[in-house]
Amino acid sequence: MSAPSLSKSNLPRWLAPLILLGIAYGVVPFAGGSYLFEAILTPFLILSLAGVGLNLLTGYAGQLSLGSAAFMAVGAFGAFNFNLRIQGLPIPVSIVLAGVSAALLGVAFGLPSLRLKGFYLAISTLAAQFFVQWVLTKFGWFSNNSPSGVIDAPALQVLGIHFDGPVGRYLFALTVVVVLTALVARLVKTRTGHQFIAVRDHELAARVIGVPVFRTKLLAAAISSFIIGVAGALWAFAYLRTVEVAGFNLDRSFQIVFLIIIGGLASIRGAFFGAALIVVFPLLLSRLGAFLLGGVFNSGVLEMSQHIFLGALIIAFLIAEPKGLVALWDRLTARAAALFLSQTRKANTDIVP
Repeated sequence: MSAPSLSKSNLPRWLAPLILLGIAYGVVPFAGGSYLFEAILTPFLILSLAGVGLNLLTGYAGQLSLGSAAFMAVGAFGAFNFNLRIQGLPIPVSIVLAGVSAALLGVAFGLPSLRLKGFYLAISTLAAQFFVQWVLTKFGWFSNNSPSGVIDAPALQVLGIHFDGPVGRYLFALTVVVVLTALVARLVKTRTGHQFIAVRDHELAARVIGVPVFRTKLLAAAISSFIIGVAGALWAFAYLRTVEVAGFNLDRSFQIVFLIIIGGLASIRGAFFGAALIVVFPLLLSRLGAFLLGGVFNSGVLEMSQHIFLGALIIAFLIAEPKGLVALWDRLTARAAALFLSQTRKANTDIVP
């Protein structure tokens, strides 16, 4: 009998995601404490979703954006206002409408991509960041004329089910992230996803073979902005519960860019790998710094250290592993599988006389 192939798994591709979903829904809610949900899992899920949205635009369509936090802000404040102004509007509808609002803004600021490329396109996307921050700060209507500019999220309730507490908000965020991630995973395998990749790899060649470049770029901007807008609504409704415009500053935009670079461009899994590192790394750094330096390692030193280490990580990945953590994970698992199969064959050989 021939040895099992190392390049192809005999297990169905849907098995691993199904196991992860079973653990996420059936085990984690009963095994974790409130700190696990509030400080790690919920922000991890929401940042992963934002990373999926940006990766669709940057990794698959090749359009660099530095204004992701602006679309998160539109999603957060949009969902708040839709829920506030339209009585009886269900929370999921408010979030979807907020995502649509972010998509419309993304299309408006995606128009420069028809003429600009590379560095110039990245700089133009900063206009969205500063414009949205200025509008939300200047006009108090968006924050219901709150003197501090802070908005309070309503209670999460869907079809009479209340998603209260850390576990409830985690399950709500998990469901939204799973649905949108599954849709994006399906999208990138369709004709539209192939058009995104064609425009990214060679715009002129894509135009020659009949890809509608104008429509493809705007569609990528719209879908990406919609997903990031929904992530912003979850950031306000399921995570922080109270947010202000300052929470969606340029640092947040760079954070999302960093996580897709570290996790892996043009990879949906890469967004989750990068988000895991972005969320867990500051916690580990804080514990390690407090252990080694004691009281000297305050919040200011922690923030500076995060920037230094993340910058070093990005440079290291760009040089050593441009495809990010997901490629590193695939290589390690492939080697582990090869070693396991090798040991299995050796053991079978030793048993057979």
